[in-house]
Amino acid sequence: MKQLILLSLIIFTSCSKEQQQSKNAEISCGQCQFNLEGEGCSLAVRFDDKAYYVTGFDIDDFGDAHDKHTGFCNVVRKGKVTGKVENGKFLASSIVLE
Repeated sequence: MKQLILLSLIIFTSCSKEQQQSKNAEISCGQCQFNLEGEGCSLAVRFDDKAYYVTGFDIDDFGDAHDKHTGFCNVVRKGKVTGKVENGKFLASSIVLE
């Protein structure tokens, strides 16, 4: 019985990890730069020609979103994102800017 539970846990864990993806992406404000619908400024990523709002990180986690030179509401930045798309949103476990 213990072996069956352990095997089930291993299979579940490996399936969850398989859904996580690491991708090169554009990162910016969904409303200001990617024309996503919504109210207020929210962090979004775009890869494979599709943009998604991000959960797990906030738009101001990387500095002032309205900074003229680096803010996500004014520029589109590039980076590597890890996570998975679920219910139309990108559930991010990491974001590394270039």
